[in-house]
Amino acid sequence: MENEKTSLLFFQHEDNWQNIKNATMNTIGKTKGSYPDSKWKRELILAEHSPIRKLKFSWRWTNLPYWVSVHFVRHKIGIEHFVKTQRSDRTGVDRNELPQGALVNHECEADAQALITISRKRLCNCASPETRAAWQLVKDAVAQCEPELASCMVRECVYRGFCPEMFGCGFDKTEAFQKEREAYIKG
Repeated sequence: MENEKTSLLFFQHEDNWQNIKNATMNTIGKTKGSYPDSKWKRELILAEHSPIRKLKFSWRWTNLPYWVSVHFVRHKIGIEHFVKTQRSDRTGVDRNELPQGALVNHECEADAQALITISRKRLCNCASPETRAAWQLVKDAVAQCEPELASCMVRECVYRGFCPEMFGCGFDKTEAFQKEREAYIKG
């Protein structure tokens, strides 16, 4: 079982952009706006204004190593986690005997702001390859239904324009960084 590949069992999202647009219009004293186009969506997401928190997603990773699950549980603002228990009284297995690589199912529910924030840390080259791969599964699923949001789910150095890490990987000094940064800004 330890060699099974992490995957997404399900990914769910409902289009509620009309509600998001209406909330945005309310902030400027209007009652309703027309359904937004792609350009408007990306501008709102890039600006990270509060109505993007109404954009919700849920998913479940299967076969996620426990230690990778712990990386994601560190994120708590705008996201809820539901992780398979390792309690001995529930599983019949002595949890003291389970390795950190034991596989778990990890379900989440998160808003768009959380996806942007988590991406900054979990797409960074300083994150473990396993954690990056698991998060990339989520980003790829987001890209299928909300490409404007996926284009804003970038690593920290691309988001900020420089690497703030104490022991960075050096990606921000590469041509690939420049291309990624330009794509992020341009959309």
